[in-house]
Amino acid sequence: MKKCLLAAAMVVLGTASVQAADLAAQYTKAPVMAPGYNWTGFYVGANIGGQWGSADPTTSTVFAPTGYFAASSVPAIAAVGAQNVNSSSVTGGFTAGYNWQVNQAVFGLEGDINYFGFKGSATGSALYPCCAPFAFTVSSQVSADWLATIRGRIGFLATPHWLLYATGGVAIADVKGNFNLTDTFSATESGAIHDTRVGWTAGVGGEYAVGNGWSLKAEYLYVDLGRSTATSTNLVLGATSYPSNVYTHSVDLKSNIVRVGVNYKFGGPVVARY
Repeated sequence: MKKCLLAAAMVVLGTASVQAADLAAQYTKAPVMAPGYNWTGFYVGANIGGQWGSADPTTSTVFAPTGYFAASSVPAIAAVGAQNVNSSSVTGGFTAGYNWQVNQAVFGLEGDINYFGFKGSATGSALYPCCAPFAFTVSSQVSADWLATIRGRIGFLATPHWLLYATGGVAIADVKGNFNLTDTFSATESGAIHDTRVGWTAGVGGEYAVGNGWSLKAEYLYVDLGRSTATSTNLVLGATSYPSNVYTHSVDLKSNIVRVGVNYKFGGPVVARY
């Protein structure tokens, strides 16, 4: 009997040992916290892309009894002087800004300066209504070498690393225009615009944080620099001038910009994530 009880006890102890070993094998450590990306901080970057823009230069004058033109010539000059200039070019430059992340929202302020490369010209001719076959020609040239913007950004995080945003603010560019009128009588007139324009810009974009402070972005901006205007009174025919024929020249410049870029963020807090 004692031998039977001893054998039963050994079986029970052996079973308990196996179950304890199984429990030990199933033990796992608690998950380790890994650092996640946080968008708060100052950043700098560079971008490159393309711009597709248009300008609407105009040339017009007024009728004056002591002037050079017949009354019928004034509307004819305005019609030919209403021209269109298209331009496309590579654009690129540098960016700096600061972001604040609040939960899934990101707010920021960004500035950039870029080579703009807007340049184009247009020419039109017509007969004088009063004096055919004599004719006149109006020429316009428009350019803007650089563009700067100061914009706010507001976005949300589609994932901790994907930021989708809208942006808008001030656009600044150095707009230049040159205008000329000539005719078959050898009359000439010229005018020029050189104006640092302050307009507006708005757009959308996306930015992806690749880690270690680096991020890649792509964005679209629409730029409207408004209309610049200048007048001239320098119409001459030979040695005779006609200051009573006041000329008005203007240019209205708009552009669409698509670009990609890379940013580097300095410092900023790290968020712990499981």
